[in-house]
Amino acid sequence: MKYNVVGQSVPRIDARAKVTGDAPYPGDFVMDGMLYMKLLFAGRPHARVLRVDTTAAEALPGVVAVFTSRDVPLNEYGLQYPDQPVLVGPPPPSVPPTGGETVSPPSGGIKGGHEGQDIVRFVGDQVAAVVAETEEIATQAVALIAVEYEDLPVVSDPRDALKPDAPRLHPPYPGTDIHPELVFDGNIASRHRINRGDVETALEQAAVVVEAEYEIPGQEHAYLQPEAGLGYIDDEGRVTVLVGGQWTHEDQAQIAHALALPKEQVRVIYPAIGGAFGGREDMSIQIVLALAAHRLQRPVKIVWSRRESIVGHHKRHRAFVRARWAAAEDGTLLAAETQVIADAGAYIYTTNKVMGNTLLTINGPYRIPNVKTEVLGVYTNNIPGGAFRGFGAPQGNFVAESQMNKLAEALHMDPVELRLRNLVRSGEPMPWGRPLPDDARGLEQALIAVAEALGWERVNGSWRAPVTGPGRGVGIALGFKNIGYSFGYQENAWAGIELRGEGDIEEAIVYAASSDVGQGTRTVICQMAAEALALPFEKVRLEAMDTAITGSAGSCSASRMTFMIGNALRGAAAAALEKWRAEERPAKAEYTYLAPKTTKIDPQTGSGDPNFAYGYVAIAAEVVVDPLTGECTYPKIACANDVGQAINPRLLEGQIEGGVVQALGWATTENFIQRDGYPLTTTFSTYLMPTIEDIPQRVIPIIIENAEQNGPWGARGMAEMPFIAVASAVHHALRNATGVWYNRFPFTVERVLRGLKGKE
Repeated sequence: MKYNVVGQSVPRIDARAKVTGDAPYPGDFVMDGMLYMKLLFAGRPHARVLRVDTTAAEALPGVVAVFTSRDVPLNEYGLQYPDQPVLVGPPPPSVPPTGGETVSPPSGGIKGGHEGQDIVRFVGDQVAAVVAETEEIATQAVALIAVEYEDLPVVSDPRDALKPDAPRLHPPYPGTDIHPELVFDGNIASRHRINRGDVETALEQAAVVVEAEYEIPGQEHAYLQPEAGLGYIDDEGRVTVLVGGQWTHEDQAQIAHALALPKEQVRVIYPAIGGAFGGREDMSIQIVLALAAHRLQRPVKIVWSRRESIVGHHKRHRAFVRARWAAAEDGTLLAAETQVIADAGAYIYTTNKVMGNTLLTINGPYRIPNVKTEVLGVYTNNIPGGAFRGFGAPQGNFVAESQMNKLAEALHMDPVELRLRNLVRSGEPMPWGRPLPDDARGLEQALIAVAEALGWERVNGSWRAPVTGPGRGVGIALGFKNIGYSFGYQENAWAGIELRGEGDIEEAIVYAASSDVGQGTRTVICQMAAEALALPFEKVRLEAMDTAITGSAGSCSASRMTFMIGNALRGAAAAALEKWRAEERPAKAEYTYLAPKTTKIDPQTGSGDPNFAYGYVAIAAEVVVDPLTGECTYPKIACANDVGQAINPRLLEGQIEGGVVQALGWATTENFIQRDGYPLTTTFSTYLMPTIEDIPQRVIPIIIENAEQNGPWGARGMAEMPFIAVASAVHHALRNATGVWYNRFPFTVERVLRGLKGKE
């Protein structure tokens, strides 16, 4: 369908400011009387803090204050469950004053619990915050803080953490039926299962059984802008934090909870944000900035170094997987048995939700009548695992698509042909017992599109891969992922619109708390508002991301924001236009969109209706391997995405290109190493991201549009999709180029060469 503004590649509204350097990021702000903060990280993976002596630090000229655990009214926080202290140390000698209403996280966590707040659980736990007149003085003072630790046994492998004699890393918590997958059973942080059919019988009767073990790595977000922010008291006396994040109102709630303040006394503002990819879903500096500003009544600024950023925020979950898949002689899938042990690290963060997505994607978008899957998130003393682009789907996809490619090889069948024979069709149940909410035709379209882009042909009714020579191979993978949080959560997003003018609408002001972490969300919001109001794009202005002037739009994650805020804008626009026609000037309206309802996954069977919409993606990759060195080049990677409706095609192409390159880094060069709880790759000289010499010579973006029935103008959301299947396709391509299945990655030069020599 043709629209006026939707579907047009209008320039980004922030492009000029970002290119010229005029756009202010959190680290750029300066205020009169501003102080500087530096943090003392624990620097050890597991220990009890017996004593924190700040005397020498406080005596240093220029030091204004040193804050420790005893200064935090409710020393706990967490997006899903408050299992992490704000500052690790001995609890106060008496119950802290409440100071007002306490605001619990949405998970319904405990309030004011102090058990275990003196335990360091990973090297990035924060022990003290120094505030001084200069950053240099604050840095000197941090070195003067004396901390007495009692070192505790370190658990750094999630498989070891499951052993009966492993040290228990968290005390038991009262359970909650809000998140039934949170089990707190020993070191198990979350457990998801699917049990359907009779797997053992199917395995016995199968013509082919493929069994493998996989090791899937973590990943550092490596966003351009490290954590930075400014805390101050605004003109109305509110504790204000100006910072980069992904959900202003959730930051606000967690700050208010920890500081024991009414939520209305806390304000969070997001300026320009230098990338996130899920890495800013969980908080880092927000609470300590608010604490210092509240106590000192002066502006306080902090900017992390790159090393502090790498140590201090979460990573993609590392996982260990065992899988057995079975098929009949004609390629019909019969059974899939899979167990995942994922490294949750020190705290829960979003492990339960990430692993929920792994559960849904690890069996692929295929008809499999017999399924047995268990996905465990396990506490260790490593840096926490958390949200990262794809949110558990890349891990699940690597297993599912590697198993499919191995089955195709064992059956002497083309991998495209095998997938087409087993793709779930409209109305057919997924492993969790319910069909996808649409006809899922984008899966087949995307698969065929990338196959043809890299040379697959249909010969005599069957698909045939292109012929490649020694050292050159092509690979293919198919993927999907949910849009929105779902799993029984009532998805919602708020938007407001104000129309100004006399006879005609001269300006439309949009209020939306959607963070823009670099992907162009603010531009897309303006496009959708202009379309809903039937106005030229130039007449729409978007206000700042600020809890003081907006309701909650939810997190800029889960590929949800275009879908959710677009529907909210349509409702607000309709209400505002109705007031305008009634000659109300200015015409103001707001609207909260509620997405279709979903259900939780049954913790034993995996049955449920977990999501209201999905995105579909396929990847085909070509690799050339130097047999002498193991070096790989990638002439072409094709990525096809069913986006429903392209709101801004140019931005979508940028998302595809960026997602493919970022995923290729995870697959090939980015080797995040932790040993005995200590991260070893804490700089960009040791954590190697792809350079221009490492990226594909050509990325082929393919946009497919099958309108999503509930999406605004048919849009689905797609930001995570290009990432999901890249590692899987590269794995397949490497097999075809080298004859080796590399079940561990990243596929570094060393690992590829070892495989060529028969040592991998």
